[in-house]
Parts: sequence; C-alpha cells; structure tokens
Amino acid sequence: MREGWTIIVPLGLGYLADLLLGDPQGWPHPVRAFGAAIAMGDRILNRGRGRLIKGTILVVVLCVAVFAGSYWGLKLLQAWWLPAYYSVASVGVFYCLANRSLLHEGQAVLDALQKEGLDAGRCRLSWIVGRDTAQLSEQQIRTAVLESMSENLSDGVVGPLLFYLAGGLAAMLLYKMINTLDSMIGYKREPYRLFGRAAARLDDIANFFPARFTALVMVLVTGSRRGLRYVIRYGRAHASPNSGYPEAALAGILNCRFGGPNRYKGILVEKPYIGENEKVLTDSDFRYVKYINHAVTLVTVIYVILCVLPTVWKL
Repeated sequence: MREGWTIIVPLGLGYLADLLLGDPQGWPHPVRAFGAAIAMGDRILNRGRGRLIKGTILVVVLCVAVFAGSYWGLKLLQAWWLPAYYSVASVGVFYCLANRSLLHEGQAVLDALQKEGLDAGRCRLSWIVGRDTAQLSEQQIRTAVLESMSENLSDGVVGPLLFYLAGGLAAMLLYKMINTLDSMIGYKREPYRLFGRAAARLDDIANFFPARFTALVMVLVTGSRRGLRYVIRYGRAHASPNSGYPEAALAGILNCRFGGPNRYKGILVEKPYIGENEKVLTDSDFRYVKYINHAVTLVTVIYVILCVLPTVWKL
C-alpha cells in the first residue's frame, strides 16, 4: 500500500509547487548540474577521431549515473525515514515540471512586444527559441511563442510526468537528462553531427509516446475535431519525428498556420507549413493556450494518479 502513496504524494506536492512557484530565479536546479556535466564531457571528448563512439559513451554514462544514483538514493531515503523521502521526492518532481515557467516565458515575450516594441520582443524571444529573431515580424514572434509552448508542453511537462509514471522520480530525472543532452549536443551541424547523434536519437525515442499523448490530450481538453484532423494530417510534417504532433494539434485548435522557413545561425531552413489559415494571432489566442497548457497538465497528473491508485487499494 505504501508504494502507491510514495508515487502519488510527491506528484501532488510537486505539481502544486510548480503551479504556485514556477522556476524561481537563483534557486539550485538539477538541470544546471546536468548541463555542467554535459559541457565537461563535450570539452573532453568532442575532438579527434571516434566522435560517434565517444558521444554515445557520454550519453550512456550520464544516463546510467542519473538513473542509478537517484533510484538507489531514493530507496535509501525510503528505508531510512519516509518524511525525508517525501520531501526530497516532492522537490524533485517540482524541479522536473516546467509548466508555470513555460507560460511565464511566453508571457514575457508578449509583454516585451506590447510594452517596449518589436526589437524588445525579438530580443526576449531569443531566450526561448533557437531560430534567428532579429528580422521577425510581430506575427512571426507570436507564432514562434505558440509553437514553442506547444512543443515544450510535451518536453517540459507531459514527458516528465509519463516517465514518472513509468519509473518514479529516477525515471523523471533520466528523462530530463536525455532532454538536456539533446538540447546541448543533439545537433546535425558540426561539431555535433557525429558526437551528438546518440543524444538526438535517444531523445527521439524518449519523446515518441509523450508527443502523441500530448497532442491527443490537447484535442481532448478543447474538443477540437479540427485539431485531431491536423494531428493526423500534419503530425509527421515536421522535421522532428515528434515535435509536429503537439504543434499540429495547436494549429488545428486555433485554426492557424505554423512552420514555414526560418533562419538558424544565419542559415535559411525550409520547413513545411502546418495548417493553411494565415490567421493573425492575438493575446486572446495566448490566453486560450494558457488554459490548454494548464488543462493538459492537470489531466496528465490525474491520469498518472489513476494508473497508480490500484496499488494503493491493493491489499
């Protein structure tokens, strides 16, 4: 019986903490430690011959270390003193969820755009997207914000929650390490074309189910049949095997168009369009997306709890 509560209680407390606090600036964060470890491995290993093998070794070592270290550490805490376990696990779940900070960053871009002008909006957008922002129009900025929110709803919220269901906080931290590896070294350009290949492939595998689950729940909480049609029609249009699904769902829900050409590091990258309607996006669309993000997060939390409840009731 206790095993079920060791999953449900940290999940509930961590979810509420993220809902209320977000990601306070200046607080220690495990992802920063992950980033430091990846950067060190990049400096030491990403040189000379055998970069594919060395990159794969880095991915395996870091992922095994994070999962095994956190799994056995949490097991020891459970055996030693359950309140300590609940405290640490709840904080861990809080750190692994990013819905409030995701919404905050999106709102910050739109606030800068509205209050300080186009250049300020472009600058603030560059904090959260990889594309070049210096020449973007107001409409392109709003589009980029909503694309980022849909994609990161999967990466920053639903993915961690589904991994938590699969293996507790240890699996949740493993997912965050995989995601961080991909964001730092999972590029197709040099010097990461070979060195980051394993990180990119592992991230694709880890996000296969979460991306599709996210898209379906987005459709569910909005009741959008067009959203479902867009998921089926455009989900595979994105260069990423996963990102297109939540983006397609949101494009269908809002009846707008995402995708298209963008510049990355000065290079024009042609991407297919997701959707057909060149709708002018407004603040009301962003407010609706905030509802969608909160609703999807809550539904996923409830889904995890319902999956775990039988272990609580089992005699």
